[in-house]
Amino acid sequence: MKFEDKVVLITGSGTGIGMTVAKKFIENGASVIILGRRKEPLESTSEMLTKIINEKNSKGFVKIFSGVDVSDEKSVSDMFDSLKNDGINVDVIVNNAGVSGPVTCFAHASLDDFRSTVDIHLTGTFWTSVQALKVMREGGKIITISTFFAEERPLEQRPYRFRGPYTASQGAKNRLVEAMSWELTEKGIISIGTNPGPVHSDRIYKTVYPKAASEFLRVSGFEDLEPTEVEAANKELVGLLGEDESTIKNGIKAAAEKLGKQETTFTNLLNKVQSIAEKIQKNTSTMIADQQFLSQDQVATTVLTLSDDDQAKILNGKIIPGDRVFYPVRSHITSVPETVKQHDYSSKIAVLTIDATDEEDAKKAEEIATNVQSNGGQAICFISDKCPKEIQDSISNKFHSHVIDFSNNEEITRWFNTAKSKGDIEIFIHITGKVPSISKLTELSRSEWDGLTDKFINIPATVSQNAMSVFVPNGSDDPRLFKDAKGRIIIIGPDLPHGKKIGGGERAKVEVFRGALRPFATTVNQELSDVLKSNVRAFLVLAGTVDGKEPNNARITDAVNYLISDDSRSSAEVIFCPDESR
Repeated sequence: MKFEDKVVLITGSGTGIGMTVAKKFIENGASVIILGRRKEPLESTSEMLTKIINEKNSKGFVKIFSGVDVSDEKSVSDMFDSLKNDGINVDVIVNNAGVSGPVTCFAHASLDDFRSTVDIHLTGTFWTSVQALKVMREGGKIITISTFFAEERPLEQRPYRFRGPYTASQGAKNRLVEAMSWELTEKGIISIGTNPGPVHSDRIYKTVYPKAASEFLRVSGFEDLEPTEVEAANKELVGLLGEDESTIKNGIKAAAEKLGKQETTFTNLLNKVQSIAEKIQKNTSTMIADQQFLSQDQVATTVLTLSDDDQAKILNGKIIPGDRVFYPVRSHITSVPETVKQHDYSSKIAVLTIDATDEEDAKKAEEIATNVQSNGGQAICFISDKCPKEIQDSISNKFHSHVIDFSNNEEITRWFNTAKSKGDIEIFIHITGKVPSISKLTELSRSEWDGLTDKFINIPATVSQNAMSVFVPNGSDDPRLFKDAKGRIIIIGPDLPHGKKIGGGERAKVEVFRGALRPFATTVNQELSDVLKSNVRAFLVLAGTVDGKEPNNARITDAVNYLISDDSRSSAEVIFCPDESR
């Protein structure tokens, strides 16, 4: 048996893909550690796995850790401490745990759900991998299951409408796979990712597709129902899909009574949800080379193959498969036009939210603000209370500024409304600052990691959603209000490191967070333009080059001038790399 004497730990392994991966390893002689939040499915899976061990007369064993939420620092740390105390070493870690997250336009998404999705997919992968180092043998493998919806080709970026939190966390996770491959080489540990594409599972058929269909109907409207009524109705109805006729009939009757509408309306709504969900499934299938979703068993076989010693050495740091999906997207990554017309800001306000790491970030913010005020506008700067005091003072001495807590959504909302009372806000510009100097991501404490995910993922999302609320008041509840509304939201993400000798590992650390912002911005922008039919736009600017050239602040200012113009509104490009030629 190929994996005899090997120990494999699989997160989220009580059901679905994780359970199937555990079964595949057990069939090949391995011992498995299975974990998840719910005890009952883990016990059922354990019984099934133990039966296989007995039938094959294997030396393997099954160990359960229930009540383990991979996003929870203590439960993950305690689990690995327990393994260490018991003298159990691990050869393979399979990062599988995940959730669909909110399936709705980002403007309507709960920020708590956004954070939770990032915590489970990205932070769960990070912290499980880091803590696993306590018990991993040399030659160990970390196999991370991700998604193709966040994988970019050289000049393309895939949007995944209604899945902004999911794409942000998965995009970062793909890049984390690469960063860990750089950092763990000296420990003899290999990091590989796999993006299998859509997989046959109850979750995708019964939750993701119907939820997406429900969101289409909330945005577009249905019969005599308001968007809020469509949403309320679908919460009652979507769970009925796939049930027997009697259950569906009784569910529709109960929903009609609860919401005060005709049963026929809800019957028609449920039928429409099912029809759109089936269409989504069909369309998704056509994106794949062989027009077939993989089975859970095929995904498990992929993980098993990637865990092989010889294969793993060859594929260290790679995301496999490279691209079995042919997704017809337009180009979303570009440079800035060589000639950019100076924008006239007369009688307009530009709001800058500044999370500067160092003086270079401050100079970037000051150059943009100066350009606004030199051309007739007013720059209002909101500076993070986490910024160094000297940077706070430097910006505050030159521009109308306030120091605020970016981690407090209510505070951001309040200050944005204050800015709105001063006049017509034309643009919001969020500057994330740089990734601070870090020896290795895998040596960070949990609080240090959480600080980075807040700075580069959660806070840009929070600022973006609040900006949308300024441009389109009440648009979160009534998507119809977005139509023809105007405004610009620009996230200026972390620079690539600059200097003469920049190694791949240094770039990889930064790319984890740029990898979150790329699919997030692309997804949000597509929702605004194609779904909500809005003239509000969201863009991403990423300065620096792979060969270490110093970012050019003048080019970043040019990018802002271009992105606020009418030319950008009709463009397919979303992500701008001002220092690179594309």
